Amino acid sequence: MSRYPTRTTDSGVLVIRPEGRLNMVAAPALRKQIHELVDGGSTRVVVDLSATEFIDSSGLGALISGLKVARQAGGDLRIAAPTRQVTTVLELTNLNRVLSTYDSADGAFDGDA
Repeated sequence: MSRYPTRTTDSGVLVIRPEGRLNMVAAPALRKQIHELVDGGSTRVVVDLSATEFIDSSGLGALISGLKVARQAGGDLRIAAPTRQVTTVLELTNLNRVLSTYDSADGAFDGDA
């Protein structure tokens, strides 16, 4: 399983950046990586989707799973900079109402303690 690039912002928010297609092949790696990071103490997570060209139901499931585990740990998962295709899928599935979306990863937790 591949590991996606991560970084931590100045305010301690973990940013993970999946690249390419977030489908049934790639989604398990994202799900596992998010769970490991949250278990390791990174409860504020942003998934930067600016390099994700395609997402299917498996990819959406990985995001929802990450949201659930982050919230159970007292944090949150937010998404940033989704591409047009990803935005369309989020809107068609109404997951744009569940997953908080921001223009940039660095600003996703601005204003939060």
